Amino acid sequence: MKTKLLIFGITGDLGTHKLLPALEQIISTGDFNDLSIIGVSRQDVDVNNLLSSCKQKAILQDRMSVFSMNLAEINDYGRLSKYIALGDDEQLIIYLAVPPQAVAQIIELLGRAGINSPNVKILFEKPFGTDFASAEEVSNRTMRYYDESQIYRIDHYLAKEMSQNIVTIRGKNALFSHMWNNESIESIEIIASETIGIEGRASFYEQTGALRDLVQGHLMQLLSLTLMDIPHDFNWDEVPGLRLAALNQLKPVEPRRAVRAQYDGYRQEANNLDSKVETFVSLELESNQPRWLGVPIKLITGKALVEKTTEIRIHLKKTDEAQSNCLIFRIQPNEGIGIDLYVKKPGYSNTLETRHLSFNYPEDTKLPDAYEQVIVDAISSRKSLFTTSDEVLQSWRILKPIQDDWSETELGPKLYPIGSDIHSILA
Repeated sequence: MKTKLLIFGITGDLGTHKLLPALEQIISTGDFNDLSIIGVSRQDVDVNNLLSSCKQKAILQDRMSVFSMNLAEINDYGRLSKYIALGDDEQLIIYLAVPPQAVAQIIELLGRAGINSPNVKILFEKPFGTDFASAEEVSNRTMRYYDESQIYRIDHYLAKEMSQNIVTIRGKNALFSHMWNNESIESIEIIASETIGIEGRASFYEQTGALRDLVQGHLMQLLSLTLMDIPHDFNWDEVPGLRLAALNQLKPVEPRRAVRAQYDGYRQEANNLDSKVETFVSLELESNQPRWLGVPIKLITGKALVEKTTEIRIHLKKTDEAQSNCLIFRIQPNEGIGIDLYVKKPGYSNTLETRHLSFNYPEDTKLPDAYEQVIVDAISSRKSLFTTSDEVLQSWRILKPIQDDWSETELGPKLYPIGSDIHSILA
């Protein structure tokens, strides 16, 4: 089917630094010759200038145009509809690469202009609301004009190759499928740590914080992939429902089991000396699912830490304290799986040593970028890598108790030095 991709915010950082390079790579495969691109901008934009940073400029040049309009003017959406000229045998994918506060108005005006026929799909960037109430409002407003089947909510962590491999490795390898329960697993940790601070994004971060930025979306989605059941006759179309079932079994987090902290110097960067915005969060969850009863689950994220990594740590039960017991899924960087093993050290004695057993993709392997993957899956109507409205709302329900607690308390987050490790913050 011929596809027209309409990108709101084509001249922004996301459009120029992520989407255009992704489209360049997608089209270079030769598999998407029926794809054309329409950028939407408030200003008149020359396509040649827009593509100036692209390595293979000619790939996009012949199939791209830019439509200038006032995003707040309903009549301009009528002009846009005529410009798109969507045929019955074509599909339109609308990518909203715009600030969250602009999304509701664009959706409303698109719907009123009739750009919402069944062959139209909408791609949303996170965040999906700032709490349960706002997420529910955004969902309800969107569904006035678009059916859930037309809505694609992007979580880039779900589109990473290793995130998809969590399901494959668990389901297709007996070594893991047999031990994926509370009889063999002692605890689970999902960690996303960064060495950088807010990097000039003070306005965004003051409205968001680590809980909304990382925990509600990325970490909760990785957790649902870790906990979800995988049927023997599993197919990928079932993934969103299986993730939701896992989220539905999680208890709302208790405020006393959460830690919020802020790196020293954040307030000066944010130009707000009274800021209570957290740059570090640790929280502990429990599942009512029988196979996970009694297994502590920790989600941890932070900025300005000693190490950059996103990984899932599965701690296996030991029969004695000297055993190694940690299986690690590395989401980024160096995507792969690793486990430390005790082995006999070569030689005449029975001395033991630790060796790291790991799987990594070969260095010359080109893994699809997350932005490439979400665009290709949207074109193909594959929804397993996108979050549903129910998943978003359930994540917010789980986190609501600590959001309420933090908004009501006068206590601010604890401070930690730049370059701290996680254990020192939690001590």
